[in-house]
Amino acid sequence: MRVVNPETSIRGRLAPSPTGALHLGNARTFLVAWLLARRRGGRVVLRMEDLDHPKVKPGTAQAALDDLRWLGLDWDEGPDVGGPHAPYVQTARRPLYRQALLRLQEQGLVYPCVCTRRDVEAGQSAPQSGDDGLAYDGACRGRFGSYAAAAATLPPGRLPAWRFRVPDGAETVFDDGFHGPQRERVGATVGDFVIARDPDGAGYMLAVVADDAAMAITEVVRGDDLLAATHRQLLLYQALGLTPPRFIHVPLVVSAEGRRLAKRHGDTRLAAIRAAGVRPETVVGVLAWWCGWAAWGDELRPADLLDRAELGSIPREPAVLTDPVKARLNVS
Repeated sequence: MRVVNPETSIRGRLAPSPTGALHLGNARTFLVAWLLARRRGGRVVLRMEDLDHPKVKPGTAQAALDDLRWLGLDWDEGPDVGGPHAPYVQTARRPLYRQALLRLQEQGLVYPCVCTRRDVEAGQSAPQSGDDGLAYDGACRGRFGSYAAAAATLPPGRLPAWRFRVPDGAETVFDDGFHGPQRERVGATVGDFVIARDPDGAGYMLAVVADDAAMAITEVVRGDDLLAATHRQLLLYQALGLTPPRFIHVPLVVSAEGRRLAKRHGDTRLAAIRAAGVRPETVVGVLAWWCGWAAWGDELRPADLLDRAELGSIPREPAVLTDPVKARLNVS
């Protein structure tokens, strides 16, 4: 299966999170990421993003590896195979995040924040397009002399968040590999944004930037629900003096009603589909059909798609979990 050119500089990644089982939407995105790297002789890195401690479920990390291998995907570096950029599990990479946070602190670009969602809502003067539709008004800028001082104002068990101080007038521009040119003024749409809810900076927004740079990732393929977050991450790349990868945001898989996949739409977990006796070739065939790379009913392995995986063939709208798809994959 492995089709690697050791001279290539292309490095893609798969980044599952052990907060739940992989479902068809995850599988489609991972398949696209794997194919785009492999078809050009690139390397594939697997990183387990397990920083969301309260939601991490025992056994799900290994289950994710098992599901991906069952699907026919492989990787050149990862928690189970090692590699030059180990460790490949985020909870073991906390010193890297601490160093990144320190660099931001030295530049005066982060500060502790104790604001709740209600506080952010109260600070809005008009609807904005930040996280959950909220924009932060900078209420905690300059409020505390240290993280410890901020923490002392909170009840036991609750920690301050680290927010990035968005430079006035900062504008981010990038050319998404699927959606094309993107431009945003983060200060106007989001305001100062949260990079971590951890004293050492171990949070998704900062960690993913530090990890992708440290692992020399050149291409990030992910769902287009993260398209807006890319502007924030680009500000972090710039502040840390790091080179960002190429970003490709592909449409999600949604229910027939256009909603994110949930249990009410049937059990779309790869583990459940496997347990129902469905062949991996059947699943890959449906994923490829969603991408415009195969005919309905094709039975395929990922390697069969290496010559077909063109971004321009992927429909612009989300893939839909229709009744025929559910029947073919035995999704109950």
